[in-house]
Amino acid sequence: MSLSVEQIGEFRAFAEQLADVAAAAIQPHFRANLDVEDKGGRLYDPVTVADKAAEDAMREQILARYPEHGILGEEHGAAVGSSPLTWVLDPIDGTRAFITGLPLWGTLIALNDGSRPVVGVMNQPFTGERFVGTPAGAWRSGTPLKTRACSDLAAATLMCTTPDMFDTPERKAAFEAVAGKARLMRYGGDCYAYCMLASGFVDVIVEASLQPYDVQALMPIIEGAGGVITAWDGSSAQNGGCVVACGDPALHAQVVEMLRHAM
Repeated sequence: MSLSVEQIGEFRAFAEQLADVAAAAIQPHFRANLDVEDKGGRLYDPVTVADKAAEDAMREQILARYPEHGILGEEHGAAVGSSPLTWVLDPIDGTRAFITGLPLWGTLIALNDGSRPVVGVMNQPFTGERFVGTPAGAWRSGTPLKTRACSDLAAATLMCTTPDMFDTPERKAAFEAVAGKARLMRYGGDCYAYCMLASGFVDVIVEASLQPYDVQALMPIIEGAGGVITAWDGSSAQNGGCVVACGDPALHAQVVEMLRHAM
């Protein structure tokens, strides 16, 4: 579904309203004593009342304003709409950081037009930062973002949330081959690392085991800042799985060649 500049502007403004609503639900729980559940699975997957309250609040706003739109959220799954447009929500990306008091988490909000995400918001209410991306560009709290030039992996800063996300020996080995050539390797960061890539402080991110709601909001931010984000084989990253993001398109092409065999 092709959206006009005016429609993109309308949906961006609404996405920012959703970020405000989610922030109001989340902030009282950050660095507070709260119960943590484990959703289970291969890795520890925590969820808190803050995650649930924020997604509930955002879904309520979407249903009231755009009842025809679909919704895909981490906590409550998919609700198919009559429109091709779908809101993709992760109320707290980085719940492990959240429950340990680290501000490396954020609320992710994307609008997918039926073929790709065209609006993306990462909101970090504790630090007061909001990252927004559209086809027209990307911004941090209103300031334009630009990735930095870095075409040489040997000069690159690489980030990854955790080595535990590589779920096969082939994927772990492929990641380690890339990380072993980078100048600096840092773990942690979740969605915040992607926004630092869009801001020109990180050059490459290599991850796996992602869900659509982990990545769709970040795609317009990185692309709007001049970066590239795809699956390891160069196809669309919007379905999650194995994802690579680079600030420099030449570096991205190099890293994809090192990763594509392990998809």
